[in-house]
Amino acid sequence: MENKSSVIKRAITKDGSVRVVFCDSTAAVRRSCEIHKTAKTATAVLGRCLTAAAMMGSLLKNRDDSLTLRFDGDGPAGSVVCVSDYKGNVRGYMDNPAVELPPNGAGKLDVGGAVGRGTLYVIRDMGMKEPYVGASPIVTSEIGDDLTSYFANSEQTPTVCALGVRVNTDNMCFAAGGYLLQLMPGADDAMIGVIEENVKGMKSVSALIAEGLDGDEIIGQLLRGIPYEMFDEFDMGYVCPCGREKYLSALAGLREDDLREICDKGEDVETGCLFCGAKYTFTPAEILAERERKRKMTAEGGEAGEEKGTKTSITSRSRSETTAK
Repeated sequence: MENKSSVIKRAITKDGSVRVVFCDSTAAVRRSCEIHKTAKTATAVLGRCLTAAAMMGSLLKNRDDSLTLRFDGDGPAGSVVCVSDYKGNVRGYMDNPAVELPPNGAGKLDVGGAVGRGTLYVIRDMGMKEPYVGASPIVTSEIGDDLTSYFANSEQTPTVCALGVRVNTDNMCFAAGGYLLQLMPGADDAMIGVIEENVKGMKSVSALIAEGLDGDEIIGQLLRGIPYEMFDEFDMGYVCPCGREKYLSALAGLREDDLREICDKGEDVETGCLFCGAKYTFTPAEILAERERKRKMTAEGGEAGEEKGTKTSITSRSRSETTAK
């Protein structure tokens, strides 16, 4: 089954004591496979992180808020970074998208071995002077378990986080998704017991999606025997908001010494977006002109700064090379 779009669905029990966020992220994860050319194990790592970030981002309150989920482990995958907006639109990258490992002891893709031990960070940018940064040790490196631990220890919110990614022989994702089930204040023990039994009796979330179940059906299994209501649903996807203007602004905002070094070479500068792979090339004259424009704006009381969430790599090359490419 090939999903043409990704979706987030949310439900809450009638008494308001349990909420569920479900995401079928298949299409978004497939797009990440196409962009980053991920190997099978890498697809599972990045796909789980993208799904988790999308669900967590959908809990943000304001349109301009963003959430960054970062796993800094000592495994061969290196750092994994995913950014989401309040609608669950997500983008991400990892240091080593070619990482491939033999199956683990259970015969599954070895996500834990790829991630390794280290620290996970949850960064919420909500328009304040400084973003909120939460951190937690990576406990199993399976992503879902680590986020369950994070919510319990850093946010004091009992949570079940399930994530799954299935990959075919062409290294392409054909089923991906997950759910966050969170207990709100006032959840009674009887309801918790019912939910625990429901979760134990379920197949993996990626298996259910691969079988064709939708979010309503999967949430129905999670909350079987408990009165609840679906309260919203919306499409999400792999979305990168990068653009030429953003990277020009970032280059113009470099330190004076760094900018002088680039311009003294007299070569064009190529920037590359780590999230989507887009390339943007600038002449030194363009960068200097933008710096002057920003200086004038600042002097006049305006504000000019780098777009939040911009991640780039920069190389210099001759104009002839740029033209020929």
